Amino acid sequence: MTTLPSVPALVTGTELVGEFEGSGYREPPQLVCRPDGQLVRLPPLLYQVAKALAGGATAAQVADDLSRETGREFTEEHVVFLLDKKLAPLGITTYSDGSPPPPTAKSDPFLSFRFRIAVLPEHVTWFLSGLFAWLFRPFLVALAVAAFVAGETWLWTTQDTGAALQTTLTDPAGVLLVLLLAIASCVFHEMGHGAACRYGGVRPGAMGCGIYLVWPAFYTDITNSYRLGRAGRIRADLGGVHFNALFVLGLLGAYAGTGFQPLLVAVLSVHLEMIQQLLPTLRFDGYYIVADLIGIPDLFKYIAPILKRVLLRRPDEDGRLAALKRGPQIVVAAWVLVLIPAIVLQLGMVLINLPELLVADWQHISFLLTTADSSNNRLLGLTSALIQSLLLVLPLAGLAVALARPVRGLVRWARTTAFSR
Repeated sequence: MTTLPSVPALVTGTELVGEFEGSGYREPPQLVCRPDGQLVRLPPLLYQVAKALAGGATAAQVADDLSRETGREFTEEHVVFLLDKKLAPLGITTYSDGSPPPPTAKSDPFLSFRFRIAVLPEHVTWFLSGLFAWLFRPFLVALAVAAFVAGETWLWTTQDTGAALQTTLTDPAGVLLVLLLAIASCVFHEMGHGAACRYGGVRPGAMGCGIYLVWPAFYTDITNSYRLGRAGRIRADLGGVHFNALFVLGLLGAYAGTGFQPLLVAVLSVHLEMIQQLLPTLRFDGYYIVADLIGIPDLFKYIAPILKRVLLRRPDEDGRLAALKRGPQIVVAAWVLVLIPAIVLQLGMVLINLPELLVADWQHISFLLTTADSSNNRLLGLTSALIQSLLLVLPLAGLAVALARPVRGLVRWARTTAFSR
């Protein structure tokens, strides 16, 4: 028998995290943190190999450990295969001969936040999140929810939001103030995610900004929330909306004391942000809440298997659905079967109404620019008009970008299905 090299090891900086708590898989995966900070999910067998290597075991010793733990016979050749074909390509271990693994790129999930730049490094986020982590104490959360409900009741039963909106939109300075407050609310939203992570005992990552699809957006890296149990992950998911609610309370207090109507419009803009974040379609907070409730990190990768099973009555060939528990399977199927019609409906409505929408947007943009040109402060008016024009264009552009990839996928799937028949 040929003697095989036996000097593999974990890549320096790799951390073995342990079981993914609250998992929706029949066999809970194990988490490994790569040196680049990305968490990788491993089946228990591969995790056991990595754990043995962390203890300094050789390939032969790993084979003996696996045979003893599993009751199945493993040889050194089996371990070499697992290293060279499974673990090393993931950037977790070296190859069996000790050579380093190839550079590993971060995963690129469907509709993920791609164009971004970190503004606050991890140590700054850690400090800032510590200033607000106390706001997640249960008594304070309950008090904030009660105050928010009371504030909303007062707002919608006693205040004329329509008049405030009409007055503010005709005032360039008011529009710019609302925009600045909306940006501040977005920043505070991200601080909520970081603070929730710190309250749970894990480090939030960097905070920054970028472009999601075509919208300017802020982000906080809360990858480490996967170290928490289900409750901790959901708290991190809801942390942003919780801080939006606190921001609304601050605006309502300022409005109650001053009667300054742009503050009321700013409250409405934060409401829109909260509603958008809670939608479970694109990768907003609502999507991650659903994913963490059922313990399945990436729902989008189950779209094709669900459609094949439901529409084509084809078996689960790759076992992707069979790996899920019964409850999560049902939730994922329901999510897919609601998501696809919603996307198709949105696309159909846009295509049908696109000419009218373009004409209406053009007329409104022309009106804004004309009004800005005749305003008392031309620079302020022009700035306000350009921002409002951009806000009119972005939803259409964003929807087009969001739907482009699913439509291409559906077209390819339809062609493949047609040719396979």
